[in-house]
Amino acid sequence: MTGAVVARAVLRRALPVLAGLLPALAGLWLVGGAWAEPEAALCQVPDGLVQADFPMPRVAEAIAAKRLDIAVLGSASSALGGPAGSGKSYPARFEAALAAELPGVTVRVTPYAKARQSAAEMEREIAPVLAAQKPALVIWQTGTADAIRGIDPEDFRVALEDGVASLRAGGADIVLMNMQFSPRTESMIAVSAYADVMRFVALQHAVNLFDRFAVMKHWNETGVFDLNAATKKMDMAERVHDCFGRLLTRLVTEGAALTTQGEKTND
Repeated sequence: MTGAVVARAVLRRALPVLAGLLPALAGLWLVGGAWAEPEAALCQVPDGLVQADFPMPRVAEAIAAKRLDIAVLGSASSALGGPAGSGKSYPARFEAALAAELPGVTVRVTPYAKARQSAAEMEREIAPVLAAQKPALVIWQTGTADAIRGIDPEDFRVALEDGVASLRAGGADIVLMNMQFSPRTESMIAVSAYADVMRFVALQHAVNLFDRFAVMKHWNETGVFDLNAATKKMDMAERVHDCFGRLLTRLVTEGAALTTQGEKTND
């Protein structure tokens, strides 16, 4: 894969080439700064930053059947510490928001989180997850460990494409989720190549991407919170995770709606 091919893929999505991530694999390192009120406004992002570009037929089928099972395959940043952390991390908030959006549908979101795993290591976890849960959707959060460990971006791409193929063969829709953004680590860990690869794979294989990196960068630049000042205050983490849950809900419901619209068009 040449640099020119990657560049063209990125330009098609009209997203900037970004770099940086939060340096917390043992849990989300939180960001300080004042949050705007009202609370509902915190999760807002520009039009097009979080949107479904491709249909999610498995999700649409599951919604029609009134039961939607989702697996989150990721790292420790999908969890929060403390006794109440599991209920306030983004998988749990996503489950709550999606259930509220889909009345009458039983929604279950199950996280499978292991710290410091590369994409290749996560890819080996796919078959057991599919066998155990048979989810309609898998959210695959990856990229951070590969960047920190300096894994060849080409090997990262191969692992992603193998994982996408395995998930599709197992009957699951897919959302790729990239790394977190932190201006404090941009100069220390170069992640732009890995972010580019994820965007390329998403476009090449018609997979929706939740660009967590760009979302957090937008929040930082607009002053929603300050990523330059690190803190471990749990209330900030909970708000960040709640917003991720709400935005994922938007992405998934849009993907299901695209499937329904396509079916009506073909009738």
